[in-house]
Amino acid sequence: MNKTITFGIPCYNSAEYMDHCISSILEGTDYAEDVQIVIVDDGSTKDETPAKADEWAQRHPSIIKAVHQENGGHGVAVMKAVANADGVYFKNIDSDDWVDADAVRALLDTLRRFVELGERVDLVITNYVYEHVEDATQNVVDYRRVLPVGKIFNWGQIGHFAMSQYLLMHALTYRVDTLREAALQMPPHTFYVDNIYAYVPFPKCRSLFYLDADVYRYFIGRDDQSVNEKVLTSRVDHYWRVARIMMRAYHVYDDIQIPRLRSYMMNYFTIIMAICSVFSKMSDRPDAMDELKKLWDELKVYDPRMYRRARHGVVGLATNLPGTVGKWITIGGYRVARRVVKFN
Repeated sequence: MNKTITFGIPCYNSAEYMDHCISSILEGTDYAEDVQIVIVDDGSTKDETPAKADEWAQRHPSIIKAVHQENGGHGVAVMKAVANADGVYFKNIDSDDWVDADAVRALLDTLRRFVELGERVDLVITNYVYEHVEDATQNVVDYRRVLPVGKIFNWGQIGHFAMSQYLLMHALTYRVDTLREAALQMPPHTFYVDNIYAYVPFPKCRSLFYLDADVYRYFIGRDDQSVNEKVLTSRVDHYWRVARIMMRAYHVYDDIQIPRLRSYMMNYFTIIMAICSVFSKMSDRPDAMDELKKLWDELKVYDPRMYRRARHGVVGLATNLPGTVGKWITIGGYRVARRVVKFN
């Protein structure tokens, strides 16, 4: 049977979490035969992840495929799942997250309708939910005031996104051939590549659909997570790497012809550069500020207009205040925003 959707699950030493993730997809989609799950064991060596992946594939051979590779990092594992996808659509679910049963069923029904009617939709957007570990609260990210609900649209019809509601990987279900056409270059052994995934393919997506359903559930607040502030600070060089890839993907003002998409992408890239600035200031690395300056200088040479917008707009100015006082104002402002928006 042809597969309507492939769910990719990159796993690295994920034995503690992966069963819940896989079960949530199987149960939420009623073990449907037009659903595929590709579990990518990303060179796990510290637990039973490889064996668990094989066991799941043996238990449900018509639905689940287990793929093993040498450790390459999250982005490489995601793209391995894309390469092995037999579905018309692809959605990534990280192994420590899960899906809501009713919402994922609604997503599957929507995708089936597109396939049956021959409607080409390149990107389906759904909501996601931050499940906060520290206080057992939820924060739902939806797009009701930004996107047309329940109908096919294009980038020219989007509204203005608040800083708390950008289109992260959790919200995205791509048509597989559209995602492959984007030819994403995911750097190995690099965190935060989900920003590349939620940026580079967008100009390839000519038709979109917003399903107002809370599909993706995302645990946040554990000490070992990549979005934990201390972890982020220690990996600021990963953000520098991601920013360079995003920078060189497009000359945004020249390459992106749809004004609203151009504005969205420039704003998103500006946020990534602001993150680089904030965590460079917070970093203990003695070369952090020198490396940050190199990054900004590269952007200025690559595209002066993108540089002016990212560096001298409100966000750029607020996250690059000079001197020691400026540093602490920037860091303080970030921490206030973090508490208000609760994004990590």
